[in-house]
Amino acid sequence: MKIITIVTISLTFTILSCNNNVKTVEWINTTPVSTWQKTQLKAETTRKSNGSEIKIYTDRRQQMIEGFGGCFNELGWEAINCLTPENRGMIFKSLFDTVNGCKFNFGRMPIGANDYAVDWYSHNETKNDFRMNHFSIERDKERLIPYIKQAKIYNPRLSIWASPWCPPSWMKTNNHYACNPDSVNGLPEKGKGKEMQTQFRMEEKYLSAYALYFSKFIRAYKDEGIDIYAVHIQNEPNSCQIFPSCIWSPSALARFIGGFLGPQFKKDGLQTEIWLGTIERPQIERIDTILLDPDAKKYITGVGFQWAGKDAIPEVHKKYPGFRLMQTETECGNGSNDWKAAEHTYDLMKHYFNNGANAYMYWNMVLNETGKSQWGWKQNSMITIDSKTKEVVYNPEFFLMKHFSYFVKAGAYKLETSDKNCLAFKNPGSIIIIIYNPTGNTEKSFLIDNIEFKAILSEKSFNTFKINI
Repeated sequence: MKIITIVTISLTFTILSCNNNVKTVEWINTTPVSTWQKTQLKAETTRKSNGSEIKIYTDRRQQMIEGFGGCFNELGWEAINCLTPENRGMIFKSLFDTVNGCKFNFGRMPIGANDYAVDWYSHNETKNDFRMNHFSIERDKERLIPYIKQAKIYNPRLSIWASPWCPPSWMKTNNHYACNPDSVNGLPEKGKGKEMQTQFRMEEKYLSAYALYFSKFIRAYKDEGIDIYAVHIQNEPNSCQIFPSCIWSPSALARFIGGFLGPQFKKDGLQTEIWLGTIERPQIERIDTILLDPDAKKYITGVGFQWAGKDAIPEVHKKYPGFRLMQTETECGNGSNDWKAAEHTYDLMKHYFNNGANAYMYWNMVLNETGKSQWGWKQNSMITIDSKTKEVVYNPEFFLMKHFSYFVKAGAYKLETSDKNCLAFKNPGSIIIIIYNPTGNTEKSFLIDNIEFKAILSEKSFNTFKINI
């Protein structure tokens, strides 16, 4: 196996004049031509500010950070499985190892097929089986369950959450997994859906059966040794896709959560959290319809956002301070896997963390060299595996995610900074500062209370600083 990582750079750093209170700063730097370069700086106490420093306000604590992760998809397992057991282990170690890897502590998974499944399936395609007698996770034992179990070898405390892209096809009004007709899915034109027009059959027997479907999924996974700590009710409930999808109106989602899913979980004694997710539209009134519904609200723990849902998170953060917030799927690009994609993802991470997000999820952690789904969309991944040559490439977004997840511990708190381009977090015993420098070699000065240090940031560089306090 060949791992492509270029590692040559000359870092420039500044050591301030010595005094009796000098602290060491660990600095990690990644550029387009060099990855994960380590050096040390010195920080010292200062008596005054010159006004140009980036200030880290340790007394202005914001939201708690729960962690980072990515999604377990069938095509990811297929890509990994072409490698030898030893080289597969290296992939999992790089993502989940809690000492030297990305230290991912979250994993998303689909309930049934998503767009990166090998093909369409649900856990019960037996029409009108309202009692779920034919429910089965046998398909998942081929790919998703071994994928997750392998990850848990490196982080046994990995938290798994799940979301459906589509219910069993017979529960939809068009009797098909897709919403938008296309040559890849065989859906007739008359089966096309429309945003805000619910495709789920809203009769009580279907709603009750679907709530039971969720419950059986959680219990079946527990029998496999995998706890599902949360479910998000529907992936992108407003998006009419050529791949597995299902449109729900806000009122329909509220009815399902409050009248069926929540009571089913309570009846079955399930501790699995129910989240309103994954929201991909900016309209706050759609979220209000659900979160202000008294029956639904009492069962909802948090709200998950992706894509255009990012424009809703600022207002949700202000209006609903009691709910936890998650970025559920980083925007997946078009398979470029280039530096520009990493820059875009950094901008997304800034936006989400500056607006109250407690956790951040990547999408496809691993794909083969095509990056394509079975429905034809080529997308980015953290790691690319060439199925023919077995070459493994760690893409720029892998290192960007690691700049956060390696250093920012679950339970850390985000801190306010004087520069919105700079993110800071407080772990027990340390401060983490993350900043991207887009153009030119630039000197930056950082002030943490009365401790100051300086660094010359390379052009186009992601930088993480850790200072023990």
